[in-house]
This record gives sequence, C-alpha cells and structure tokens, in this order.
Amino acid sequence: MTTVDPGAGSARTAVQDARRLVVKVGSSSLTSVSGGLDVSRLDALVDAVAARAATGTQVILVSSGAIAAGLSPLGLARRPRDLATQQAAASVGQLHLTRAYADAFARHERVVGQVLLTSHDVVRRAPYRNAQRTFERLLGLGVVPVVNENDTVATDEIRFGDNDRLAALVAHIVGADALVLLSDVDGVYDDDPRAPGAAMIDEVHGMADLAAVRVVKPGAASVGTGGMASKLAAADLASGAGVPVLVAGATHAAAALGPGDVGTVFAPTGPRLSARRFWLRHMAGSRGRLHLDDGAVRAVTSGAATTRRSLLAAGITGSDGDFEAGDVVELVGPRGETVARGVVAFDSEEMPELVGRKTRDLAPEQRREVVHADDLVPVGRRSVPESVSSAP
Repeated sequence: MTTVDPGAGSARTAVQDARRLVVKVGSSSLTSVSGGLDVSRLDALVDAVAARAATGTQVILVSSGAIAAGLSPLGLARRPRDLATQQAAASVGQLHLTRAYADAFARHERVVGQVLLTSHDVVRRAPYRNAQRTFERLLGLGVVPVVNENDTVATDEIRFGDNDRLAALVAHIVGADALVLLSDVDGVYDDDPRAPGAAMIDEVHGMADLAAVRVVKPGAASVGTGGMASKLAAADLASGAGVPVLVAGATHAAAALGPGDVGTVFAPTGPRLSARRFWLRHMAGSRGRLHLDDGAVRAVTSGAATTRRSLLAAGITGSDGDFEAGDVVELVGPRGETVARGVVAFDSEEMPELVGRKTRDLAPEQRREVVHADDLVPVGRRSVPESVSSAP
C-alpha cells in the first residue's frame, strides 16, 4: 500500500522514544458489551500507561467514556440521542470515570489530575496559554493529566470524532513528541477489517497513501462518537504539523506504548509548528476577514516562515467582520479561499481608510503592517482525501 522509506522507521522509533506522549483512548475501548464502564479494560490501559511513565516518559491521557460511564448509573440501555440527556450522562459518568482512573493509577502510586476542556479554552489566546501552563505544572509535579471535553456543558462539541481531534490539539498544546490513538481496531486497514483479505497498512507517509481506503462508520449501537475517519483526520492534523502518530488497538496498549511493532504509524508530513503558529492555524477563533489581491497572497504564503513578508494595506481589497486590533482574522484570496490567518494590527473601523493604499500615502500613525509576518501563518487545505469512502 505504501512505499517504505527511512521516514516511517524513524517515525515509529520517535513514538517509542518520545519523552512526552499523548495517548487517546475511545469509549468503545473502555466499555463492556452492555455499554457500562469495563474496569478490567481500564485497568489494563492504566497498567500500560504506568509502565511507559515508569521509563521517564511524561504521559497525557485523553480519554473518552464519560457519557458511556453514565449510562449504567442512570439506567440507560444505550447512548442517548438528545443533547440534554447526553450532558446528564456525562455529568454522572465523569465522576465514575475519574474515580476509576484515580483508583487504577493509585495501584502504581501515580496521581492523576482531571482536565476538562471546551473550544472556548483553546480558541482565545489567554485561555490557551493558561491551559499550557496548567499542563506544564501538572507534568512537573509528576501528575498524569486525564483530559476530556467538558461534555456536561458542551453543545456542538458532542459530535463525531471530537476527542480524536482534541488529542491532536492537546499534543500541540503540551509540545508532545508523539501521539498514540488507541482504538477497537488494530490499525488502519485497506478495507473493512472484517472483509476477507483486508490487510493492515504499516506506514503512512501522507493522506494520498489512503486514497483507496474504505473507512467503516461506527455502528448505530456504538457508545462512541468516533470511528476510523476521525482518527485519520486527527492523524493528518498532527502529522501535518510535525508530530508522528501511531494508530493501534487498545487491547495491544502495552505493545503500542512499549517497543512493540503494532498498528499503523503516520510519519510527519510537515514542519513542527511553534505553539503560537499552531494556535493561529488550527485553534484561534476568527473575528473577521481581510480580502487580498494576488500579489498579497503570494507575499504572505510564499517561502519559509523566516522569509515570508507581512501584509501591507496596499494588498488589501476589502474587509468584513467586527474586529479589534489584536484579534485573529482570516486572510482571503481573490477567489474566496482562506490562504492564511493572522493577528490584525487595526480595528475594523479603521480598515476603509487603509484598503489599497500604499504605505507612503497613509497617515504617519498608520504606516505599519496590517498583519506582521511574525503574526501570520498560511493555511493549507489538509484533510482526509475526499476519495476515502465510508463502508456501511
């Protein structure tokens, strides 16, 4: 399926040697057939995480399962469809899940800390940096952070594949060396794993390698919201920003977190972004748009980060939105495509005076970059290829 090159071997080695590692596990890997929390599965996962931590690796665990853990205490036979009941199940289940993790890690004399995140905590710069500091302090104290979306108060966050993407984002918030996505499937297959002749893909060097892959949707009775498609999207997000990713079966957690040769490894396909640039590109909330001509598009997207030019007023053809200096805005090309994101230096009310004017024609106090090169990052289209289909 893929062509072997030195990059994949080094990516697998990078996962094995990572000194700071994000591990994500889904609901289906922590629950029993009846849908309740399976303590034996959780204990096996904790044993694998604790063994890796004992080697000196700092491990951040992103765990689904709060809603699933709340089903049995509430007498629910399956995952609820309505948002209010999902939030109620998460409220009850989060306590059961956290207590189970605390008890399991206590067997290894490890302290855990709960970190609940919502999109609000990462789209604005101040809460994002607060999250960074919290993680750093927890890790510095030897704590294993257990992360989940705050499903009790979330609205559109409770959706398909939420915690896979969250794990990729957390990997960059904490500056992780690698990301491991544990699933109820052993890795990425070239067809439905249940189909005769389906083969696991050992290495992925870019999403084009998966153009012919058929991705299986989670079943209707599933307690999880993810599936392989969400894991591929998360792996694409992380590997595209320089973080190697391993997708493996949760039943093989000990091998996946140890020296075992299991699962599918995704080699990095892009440069490692600084935390600030990653935040700008993938996480920051946008307050408006600046429309650019072709010359300005080339200036802000061409070349390396150290040679890329700032956005000047002369290259702007218009703006929309209600933003203030210091807000993040989208930089949009002539055909309406977003080409970059950046921190704007002027309020939206000031923009009509600036649009299309050369710097020398502006008032002295306006003769500065509209978006400085240090505060912008190009945005390429990165996603699971459209040709990837979903098997029923």
